[in-house]
Amino acid sequence: MVNFNRPLGAQLYTVRNQLPHDAAAVIKGIAEIGYKEVEIGQPDIERLMPIIKDAGLTAPSGHYDLALVRGVRKDLSWAQAIEQAKTNGLRYMILSYIPPADRGNADAYRAIADDMNRAGEACQKAGLQFGYHNHAFEFAGTAGQRPWDILLSRWDSKLVVLELDVFWLSVAGNIPSEIIRQQQGRVRLVHLKDKAFGTPVQYSEQVPPSAFREVGTGTLEFPTILRACEAAGVQHYIVEQDHTPGSPLRSLRLSYNNLRRMKVKA
Repeated sequence: MVNFNRPLGAQLYTVRNQLPHDAAAVIKGIAEIGYKEVEIGQPDIERLMPIIKDAGLTAPSGHYDLALVRGVRKDLSWAQAIEQAKTNGLRYMILSYIPPADRGNADAYRAIADDMNRAGEACQKAGLQFGYHNHAFEFAGTAGQRPWDILLSRWDSKLVVLELDVFWLSVAGNIPSEIIRQQQGRVRLVHLKDKAFGTPVQYSEQVPPSAFREVGTGTLEFPTILRACEAAGVQHYIVEQDHTPGSPLRSLRLSYNNLRRMKVKA
């Protein structure tokens, strides 16, 4: 057993409230902690990529909204988004969220999955990879008929890979390591954040800010999760904390240090 030593990334959503004030200082602070990568939101690419590169970091992945993926945004087409991603060195374009207004019955999720397959095909032709980031709502309902099941069965696994968020998997009552193992070969990225003791199982995003904890300070079994990630072929490990009790950089540092102490098989 050795200490976990994979390069770590930080999701810039964690520092979203600090970036408008001094982006250079915030991103430099992330690099000084020891992070090698960041995950960026599409609206910030042009503004932040020069700063990210100046700090010696890379941004292998970015988050994109459903309207853009479906081609209904008026300010930017999916083809333009792909070109922007390629120009700025991204390799993964991730749909970050299905808004409540777009959720519905099985047919609604099949239609979304079809749009994602089309987006993924366009990415593949450009040498990029499309993926999906989960929350908790996907696991509501009867097994086999849940949004998660419908999406999985409809996606072309070569066109749509997974960025699994272990916090949201657990909030929805799953054991994250088991889901990761089930999707071996399909999980390319993971979001790492911990969950406070006593957080109830639920299928919405309406959890209290105190439910989000730094990695290693909550209830999730991270050594087991990391071993499952290694076995599944995960390529990017990204720390994210939607809410922090104090400085987001302090929380990112604590998660980083705790991850570095965790043991995985040599």
